[in-house]
Amino acid sequence: MAERKLTVVQVLPALESGGVERGTLEVAQELVKRGHRSWVISGGGQLVSRLTGQGSRHLQWPIGEKSLWTLRWVRRLRAFLEEQQVDILHARSRMPAWVAYRAWKGMPEDRRPRLVTTVHGLYSVNRYSAVMTRGEKIIAVSDTARRYILDNYPKVDPARIELIHRGVDPAVFPHGYRPADSWSQRWFDQYPFLLERFVLTLPGRLTRLKGHLDFVQLMERLLADDMPVHGLIVGGEDPRRKRYAQQVREEITRRGLQERITFTGHRMDVRDIYAASNVVLSLSRKPESFGRTVLEALYMGVPVLGYDHGGVGEILGELFPQGRVPLGDIEALTAAVRAIHAQRPEVPPTRAYDLQRMLDATVSLYEGLCTRP
Repeated sequence: MAERKLTVVQVLPALESGGVERGTLEVAQELVKRGHRSWVISGGGQLVSRLTGQGSRHLQWPIGEKSLWTLRWVRRLRAFLEEQQVDILHARSRMPAWVAYRAWKGMPEDRRPRLVTTVHGLYSVNRYSAVMTRGEKIIAVSDTARRYILDNYPKVDPARIELIHRGVDPAVFPHGYRPADSWSQRWFDQYPFLLERFVLTLPGRLTRLKGHLDFVQLMERLLADDMPVHGLIVGGEDPRRKRYAQQVREEITRRGLQERITFTGHRMDVRDIYAASNVVLSLSRKPESFGRTVLEALYMGVPVLGYDHGGVGEILGELFPQGRVPLGDIEALTAAVRAIHAQRPEVPPTRAYDLQRMLDATVSLYEGLCTRP
């Protein structure tokens, strides 16, 4: 551990829900645990109280709004970095990264914090996205993300890229976990029809990225064979994409599947829902940099089927190869579900992506940057 205590500032658009937000909270909590000072700057959200309850401090600035007006926060951030004598400035999203980079670039070199960026997504390749490669160190959350950086930004020195896989806490997602009787009672009181059904769960917010329309096609094919299946869509509506959510609902109605697909909305008990599911799905047609939901379910021993590309394909290839399905192949996906229904496969325990490994590597990166010029 570094002899001196560090002051670390993480910047991101908001603290509502999602993998980036959860990773931010996990790192913040680890910093506090080790005696470092942890700040987060975001537009706010439901996770702020959890962040501050863990000992971090929060500044609510709208630095994630995609507008040139957002750059008005550059001077204020620069003053804050000077005033707090910040050691590490860590940007986790593009618009906040532009604010962070401009604030950092305008400071005298001997008084700048060290700049870290994390490539959490496979962004469109353009000048706007290129800011995520401006960090003195660039964290890639998977091999897929690392390849994305090198393939699309060839001027980036590979030595600046640090591969730190996202992680899962095995104490939170233990292998073989079963929900408490009280939870099961409430769950089946709310959804009694699930007791005698083979349950397929598609987690994630209602955005086009998550493949809900493929899920609807899958359900229609399975039900045509009289398979006793029920589909759960677990995730809230994105306020900016209400039209897409409506499109999904209309498609379900058009195919007559209203009684066989249930929207649960945003849930805080996804661990229990995974455990009560027979299969968890990941059907993103656009490759993702990582697959946190895939990893969480596999850690618990729940079979996962997902399209074999991006970070999802990477994780499945290592931990559960039989879960890989060719991209967009609904016929192969249907056959894979039928196979699991016929005989549930064993998902072996793993510690390959433990959260503590990710936290140790991230804090070590911070400390290493601050001990060399």
